[in-house]
Amino acid sequence: MSKLRSWVEGLVKAFVDSPENTMQNQENERAWGEPLVGFSSGADPLYLFYKEDIGSFFMTPLEWFTETFPGVEVEAKELTVISWILPQTEVTKTEHRKQIRWPTDRWARARIYGEEVNAKLRKHVMESLKDAGYEAVSPQLSPLWKGSISEKYGRASSWSERHAAYTAGLGTFGLCDGLITPVGKAMRTGSVVARIELPPTPRPYEDHHAYCLLYMRGTCGICIDRCPAGAISEEGHDKEKCSSYLDLTREYVRENFGFKGYGCGLCQTGVPCESLIPPELAMDLNLPASSTS
Repeated sequence: MSKLRSWVEGLVKAFVDSPENTMQNQENERAWGEPLVGFSSGADPLYLFYKEDIGSFFMTPLEWFTETFPGVEVEAKELTVISWILPQTEVTKTEHRKQIRWPTDRWARARIYGEEVNAKLRKHVMESLKDAGYEAVSPQLSPLWKGSISEKYGRASSWSERHAAYTAGLGTFGLCDGLITPVGKAMRTGSVVARIELPPTPRPYEDHHAYCLLYMRGTCGICIDRCPAGAISEEGHDKEKCSSYLDLTREYVRENFGFKGYGCGLCQTGVPCESLIPPELAMDLNLPASSTS
C-alpha cells in the first residue's frame, strides 16, 4: 500500500517538476512550487454532508464515478479522492504582496496559465491511473461539472476542489473562503476520483476554520484590509462583490500584460497565512514543525 501511495504522489510531483509547469512568460518560470498530496476515502461521511449542506447538485465521489462509468459496480469505500496543493512560487508571492489594488503579471499568469498546468496535471494523473488499470475521473474536467446556486452559500458547483482538499487533511478555510494549508493560502488545488484503495490522509483538525487566526483567536483580519473590492468582512466573504471585481481586472491584465486573463488574490498574500499555518494555531493542534515551514 505504501508503494502504491508513493507512486500516486510521484505522479503529481514529477509533473510539477517537469517543463509542463510553466507560467508561459519570457523567462519560462515555473507556475507552482513543490506540491502537497493528500487522500480521502470516497466513503468519507463529509461528502454526504457537503451534498446536504451545499445543495443536492453537489456530487459525491461515488456519484462522479458511477455517472462516468455506468457499467462498473463499485462501492464508495473502494474509491479514493486524490487531492493536491500547488503553492505559488516565492517570487510570485514576494511581488504580489506589495500590490494594493491590481494583480501582478506573474499572479495573473499563474491564474490563467498556471490553471492550465493544473488541468493538464488532472489529466495526467487520471490517464496514468487508467494505464495502470485504475478507472479515474477528474470532476473539474468532466462534462458533468456545472456551476449552480446554493440556497445557503450562493455561487457553488457540483464539485469543490477546496472541500476535497479539506477532506484529505490538506487545509482549512479562512475568513475569505480561501484554503489555508501547510504551505499557506497562496495556492491552487486539484483532484481526481479513482477506483483505488489508499489510506486516507489524517485530518489534524475538527473545526473547518482551525487554521484561521480571526476565527480561532479573534485576531488578524488582515485579509479584510487587503481586499480591494470590500468583499471581506468579519462576517465572511461576499462572493458577488469578489466576482464583480475580478471582472474589472480583465481589462487591466489585457492592457498592462498583453494577454487575456484576470486575477486578484490580494487576500492570499501579505497575510500571516500566506505561506504557512500560523505557528500559534499549529501549536494548538500539536502539528509537527514541518507542517508550518
